[in-house]
Amino acid sequence: MAQKRLPGEKMSMSDIADLLTFDQFITHWAKERPDRVAMREEDRVMTYGDLEERTARVASALLAAGLQKGDRIAWIGKNSDLYFTLFYGAARAGIVMAPIGWRLAPAEWAFIVNDTRAKIVFTGPGFEAATAQLSGKLEHAPRIIGAEAARAMIDAATRTDFAPSGPDDAVLQLYTSGTTGNPKGAVLTNTNLFALRKNSANLDMPYTQWEDDEAVLVAMPCAHIGGTGLGIMALAAGLPGVVLAEFNPDGVFDAVEHHGVTRFFIVPAALQMLLLHPRCASVDYSRLKYILYGAAPIPLDLLRQCIKMFGAQFIQAYGMTETTGTICMLPPEDHDPEGNKRMRSAGKPLPGVEIKILGPDGKEVPTGEVGEVVTRSSNNMQGYWNLPDATAKTMTADGWIHTGDAGYMDEDGYLYIHDRMKDMIISGGENVYPAEVESAIYGHPAVQEVAVIGIPDAKWGETVKAVVVPKPGMTIEEGDIIAWTRERIAAFKAPRSVDVIEALPRNASGKILRKDLRAPYWEGYERMVN
Repeated sequence: MAQKRLPGEKMSMSDIADLLTFDQFITHWAKERPDRVAMREEDRVMTYGDLEERTARVASALLAAGLQKGDRIAWIGKNSDLYFTLFYGAARAGIVMAPIGWRLAPAEWAFIVNDTRAKIVFTGPGFEAATAQLSGKLEHAPRIIGAEAARAMIDAATRTDFAPSGPDDAVLQLYTSGTTGNPKGAVLTNTNLFALRKNSANLDMPYTQWEDDEAVLVAMPCAHIGGTGLGIMALAAGLPGVVLAEFNPDGVFDAVEHHGVTRFFIVPAALQMLLLHPRCASVDYSRLKYILYGAAPIPLDLLRQCIKMFGAQFIQAYGMTETTGTICMLPPEDHDPEGNKRMRSAGKPLPGVEIKILGPDGKEVPTGEVGEVVTRSSNNMQGYWNLPDATAKTMTADGWIHTGDAGYMDEDGYLYIHDRMKDMIISGGENVYPAEVESAIYGHPAVQEVAVIGIPDAKWGETVKAVVVPKPGMTIEEGDIIAWTRERIAAFKAPRSVDVIEALPRNASGKILRKDLRAPYWEGYERMVN
């Protein structure tokens, strides 16, 4: 058994340097620290000993139900200790979890369930109506198990021996929307989720080290790598993961003040919500060390306010679902309240991550020149589920992923994101793809043409705007278009505003010139990413 450490003592990464799977991490920490808190949600606390036992029961119950390595299960619900228990248990046996965004419309849930061919769909607390909402929309007949039944299943399960999954076995399938409108399942392995951390563990940088009395807050949605990934971060370090069902300021404040949270990941729009909350100024932030943020650079004024209020150090994380999250990091020392050039960057590649900037001819461009960002590391996904053509377009045979982002590298190795080559909109940390929104609007009886763009927004980073051309002789009301869209896709994807124009700008080949549509709204901004 590994030697016990005192609270506050730095952890030795040599103990866990060779661990690469959920099964290995869970069994390791259960032996070393069976009585330490592994997970907390509200008044429920699970130790590492509990976590090992309950996840082994999950694996045993799934296998007893006829599932095999490589089969899929799905989760429809908010963040939950139950979700993480099911996910970790399935992962131990090589059964793949596909968490589905709870804010999506039922038709979107059904698409993902159908795409995964999930054998079991678990629904979280408060999602009892999901069974009825999915009725008639599924192409197969998965078992649908509610939260109470799932907990009872774990309680009643008989633990049996099982073959643990290996480093290259898939364990997580996260869905990311695409320019075609339908989401794609990025298949992630144990190695994707755990291997890269080893390269940073022994760097002489405080923020890559963990003290033994830390705790990690899981506040972003579990259907995103920024949510599930934080739970995995806590597990890898053998620390408590404090789970919030969904982001809310009071939950964050309580976690920091009462549950010892030292780090969390958040999007800038959510940081602004914390600052505006009346309770914010009265919270004790003395234990808070690092605030990780992503999806957009942090505005300088917001950074100044946050440093003054929270006293924590800030780290920007850049990555995507297909790269299992963070591949670039802007460290605390580059966050200057007075402002500096580097604060406009996404930081430098993590150890073990390669990044190149390619021109239209596929060749690397000179330093400082804009091109497409491509990356290669152990973080890169296995591929898109059942989409060989889409995988081939995104990943090369030798392991490079095309991010679809346009950017450049400076002479010091910092990556600057210049624009989005795929026109994706990021609103409050949620990815919105114009093609999906346009598809929802096109059927409106008064709409002849539509283009969807992102425009700057002080609170959300960007919001969705629809630019529509009416059919001859017809008029279009903004509220009518917004309501029409919300009936067909998730509300956060629907436009917040609608412009009506006579004709969409196009190039000689007929392609809509989105950049021309966006330009008036982005005047005065250095780049078309807020």
